[in-house]
Amino acid sequence: MTTVADDPRLTAEAPGVRALAGLALRRVRQGEIGPLPVIFGLIVIAIIFQTQNTNFLRPLNLTNLMVQVVPFGTIAIGVVLVLLLGEIDLSIGSVSGFCSGIMAVLSVKHGVSGPVSVMVAILSGTAIGFVIGLWRTKLLVPSFVVTLAGLIGFQGALLYILGSTGALNLNDTFITDLANRVLPVWEGWTLAIILVAAYALGRITLRIRRARAGLRSEPMAVLLVRLVFLAGPLLGMVALMSVNRSPGEFVAIEGVPLAVVIFLGLIVVFDLVMRRTRFGRDVYAVGGNEEAARRAGISVDRIRIAVFCLSSTLAAFGGILAASRLLAVNQQSGASDTLLNSIAAAVIGGTSLFGGRGNIWSALLGALVIGSIANGMDLLALESSVKFMITGGVLLAAVTIDAVARRGRQAAGRV
Repeated sequence: MTTVADDPRLTAEAPGVRALAGLALRRVRQGEIGPLPVIFGLIVIAIIFQTQNTNFLRPLNLTNLMVQVVPFGTIAIGVVLVLLLGEIDLSIGSVSGFCSGIMAVLSVKHGVSGPVSVMVAILSGTAIGFVIGLWRTKLLVPSFVVTLAGLIGFQGALLYILGSTGALNLNDTFITDLANRVLPVWEGWTLAIILVAAYALGRITLRIRRARAGLRSEPMAVLLVRLVFLAGPLLGMVALMSVNRSPGEFVAIEGVPLAVVIFLGLIVVFDLVMRRTRFGRDVYAVGGNEEAARRAGISVDRIRIAVFCLSSTLAAFGGILAASRLLAVNQQSGASDTLLNSIAAAVIGGTSLFGGRGNIWSALLGALVIGSIANGMDLLALESSVKFMITGGVLLAAVTIDAVARRGRQAAGRV
């Protein structure tokens, strides 16, 4: 989902901050509301749970919350890619469990090194996505049916490779460190500062290039606002994870968890791929209008296969991170609410179910909403039944907002 500042019409419609504000207002009226409902929802969720339990906004709990959302948030990145094509992948939960099982069997039963076990598991996910993509494109079987079969089949495959053991405890430090290692404070601050500086340098470079080409650039005020909106939350998160915990609170971690760094790194990389590469533009084109994309010379089948490969690869990696966090793989790995949370995170974050609209940051925002609800209800000791009902209600609200926004765009003459 493109933001106001990314809109190509900006050069003609918004030479100043006042014109930009007018453009933003018009886009809201036309259903282009962006991440505003999600951000507002996060604020409301924080207020509600903090009033019910003062531990919710404590540094330790917020740090744990970020670590908790990493596995299904990673899977949600792949879901965003699939939804951008107007497709669906119901196999991601089972694939995540099956691939984590492959890693565990290689590491524990066969003594294969951690890096090799992880790589084989990830490549297994890629191969699964390739088969799904071929089935969808060459045999023309709807993705819903193909991935539903995968959901069932890979659950059985996990049970098969685990055998009679039922569960395998992980002891390779490379694997367990993926979700449990905490970076020193100075490394966390260094990474955050480098990221902010790289972003600022990239925007300034783009501004200079556009000026040399005789094109208008976004107002400097907008550039500064962008920088503040990136630097503020990022540096605040690092500060939150780096300070000593509240007096009397058990200090379990201090510093930025490696899992969070990996997750945010994936978000940034895939966001750049989708916004700055031909592949990303082709994905949006196919999801927006498949026939028009085909006539423009885009290989629609190749894009579909690539996206399903990426989806299953990220599902495999999400399963590995989940196994690393729990220090084990068992018969329930990838089951339970993994599929629900991953798809819900992408949709709640703002990715359209109709294809062609959304961005990678949807995975992060949606995962934070799902994780915040689950974490807050755990603090209040609510039953799982209540958690599922509330999560379902939030998902329904997100889909409704998407449908209303689409109707607003259609009324305005936009798809």
